Amino acid sequence: MGMLSNIAGACAPIAAEAAEALAETVWPTRCAICDAPGHVLCDSCRMALAYVDWWRACPRCGAPFGRLQCCECNEVMLAAQGRTRPAFDGMAAAVSFEEGAARIVRTWKDAGERRLASEMARLMLPQVPPAWLAGATATPIPASAAARRRRGFDHGRELACAVAGMAGIPVVEALARPRTFDQRALGRRGRIHNLQGRFQTLPGATVPARILLIDDVCTTGSTMNAACDALRAAGAVELHCLVFARV
Repeated sequence: MGMLSNIAGACAPIAAEAAEALAETVWPTRCAICDAPGHVLCDSCRMALAYVDWWRACPRCGAPFGRLQCCECNEVMLAAQGRTRPAFDGMAAAVSFEEGAARIVRTWKDAGERRLASEMARLMLPQVPPAWLAGATATPIPASAAARRRRGFDHGRELACAVAGMAGIPVVEALARPRTFDQRALGRRGRIHNLQGRFQTLPGATVPARILLIDDVCTTGSTMNAACDALRAAGAVELHCLVFARV
């Protein structure tokens, strides 16, 4: 019996490699943007993404062209959310939410190409100032229960773990799943009202003092603001946000 177990254990890696080779033959890996075979994100498409220039982006909300005059976190836009300032201390994004980034996000979340999480994290991390990482803990924006059931995985947790692993910082799930409508179907006003007060921290969760809050896309900032409100109420002191794509 022991010999059979040893043989089975030795054959398992071989079987896994054979299965992967067969799957690659039948369903070859393709680029999420151009569909070329070989990689989940080819070099040409990676280079063509609309990267956010840190020196042009708003240092407060991460809007791609808000360094001098931000159209997203100015007094008028904040007043529409009942705020005088964002609930977070800063936000950074890797790319603008244009067609290439949209294809990556859709392929990852809705088509189940989960290897894209690592590609996204690799593009996000260079945008983070080193000071944001010192003593910080990565925390994901959790997927709603409906989204988790539909996709079969929590995309927020997956992306946060990928970023934290590359950054060498811990990751803690501190937020409970929100009970909200799908944000993608809502306009600006609907997004804001959909999330106001909808986030809560997990019962018994220890909320770190310094948090790097991670999500895939930021449109109006309403998700990040609502999540940060809950985290601050639970004891967080310094909150920075990192997203893959910023509208």
